[in-house]
Amino acid sequence: MNIPKDPIMLLSFVNTQLRDNYHGLEELAASYDVSADELTEKLGGVGYHYSAEQNQFVRV
Repeated sequence: MNIPKDPIMLLSFVNTQLRDNYHGLEELAASYDVSADELTEKLGGVGYHYSAEQNQFVRV
């Protein structure tokens, strides 16, 4: 399965996956064969950062 390219769709997809299936960003990234840094950078571009405590991307 490919992950969405659009940053807002990606945000929704990643946060849903983190909530329902993964204990952390690194685990999700490995599962989809993408870089956690790349996800962080792309979502950072639309004003979100990863909160390990919440296991979600949250608004800056």
